[in-house]
Amino acid sequence: MNTRPHTGSYYAATVNEVTDFAPLRGAQSADVCVIGAGFTGISTALHLAERGYNVHVIEANKVGWGASGRNGGQMIGGIAGEAHIARHHERDVEEIFGALRWAGHEIIRERVDTYGIDCDLKYGYVDVAIKERHMADIRHDYERLHAADFPHEVRILSREATREATGTDAYIGALLNMGNGHLHPLNLCVGEASAAVSLGATIYEHSPVVDIQRGAKARVVTADGSVTADAVVLAGNAYHYLERKLRGILFPVNSFMVATEPLSEETVATINPRDLAICDPNFVLEYYRLSADKRLLFGGRLNYFGDDPKLIEARHRRKIARHYPHLANVKIDFAWGGTIGVPINRVPQLGRLSPNIFYCQGYSGHGVNVTHLAGQIMADAIGGTLERFDLFADVKPFVVPFAHALSKPMVALGVLYYQLRDRL
Repeated sequence: MNTRPHTGSYYAATVNEVTDFAPLRGAQSADVCVIGAGFTGISTALHLAERGYNVHVIEANKVGWGASGRNGGQMIGGIAGEAHIARHHERDVEEIFGALRWAGHEIIRERVDTYGIDCDLKYGYVDVAIKERHMADIRHDYERLHAADFPHEVRILSREATREATGTDAYIGALLNMGNGHLHPLNLCVGEASAAVSLGATIYEHSPVVDIQRGAKARVVTADGSVTADAVVLAGNAYHYLERKLRGILFPVNSFMVATEPLSEETVATINPRDLAICDPNFVLEYYRLSADKRLLFGGRLNYFGDDPKLIEARHRRKIARHYPHLANVKIDFAWGGTIGVPINRVPQLGRLSPNIFYCQGYSGHGVNVTHLAGQIMADAIGGTLERFDLFADVKPFVVPFAHALSKPMVALGVLYYQLRDRL
């Protein structure tokens, strides 16, 4: 069976509970079968289980094995492709997305509180500016949040205040948002999976799906078993390769992270005294924060498609040193990579392959927030409430012929293009 354990990440090394769900064996039945046990699949399953559905989740590897257990852990509001969706529906962006931008945050907060999930959830985030055009975007975001009576502290930071908050002279200003935050993503995903199981959901690990048979009831088939269900949700995102119709509508873009050794209190006080998540505005971006045990977790996109920890470490060490020269020789304990799904138009892709087979993918790096909203929307759709589902499903994705077969060279060219744009 071609299944794999977790990548060698800081998150996998510090997960609260190592899941050990049995593989799917024999013929099973359910109200809903979810394929994929990342944030999208687990969020959908938990929403459905809370509503009394009999849900079975099939995972090829382990809960949170893909991007949900590897990402930067930054809980950022907003939905990629908002303007495109609003134009399609001929509606105002703020009218549609005012509350939706933060709905995923509220779901996470409620779940952490309700189920006692220990995932190091902390609030505080800065969007930093490198160029004056970035400051114009920051001022626009600040005015929008102020007009919407955003209930959390939001403040534009001067160059000096930004340097004090981030410990680097790399930025000319920033937007501080205490409604956004950061967390341990794998602990959140595993905690939500445990909550779903406590409500009656069934999860199978190490069970790659080999076929989905359509019909009045769909049948999801693995090498050793099957689940027959009234509805199926495909939630594999960039790691889904089974359904041909989904292969050409998003690009798998790699992102890589390192985790340093735990830093001293003196060092932490110089680089990130408020324990904020930090993200720059580039497409080929850098993002970083502190872990609960005060390691620097530093991530970014590279024009690279391997998983060699030594190469990832070397490239990220140079990036860290540009911001923090005194950390040029800091010990790096973990280095890993993962893949995010990026649609051409950046619009999250919610849709149907048949009347009872749904899919949900493509969050363009906003996955922690948007997957939790998407899971709620998918549960609504299965229950017959389609208003929010149709908001996304009515925007048809761009199809790129041969995108699956040629994804690496096409992504490499795209990253090079955006690197050049970022420098302008």
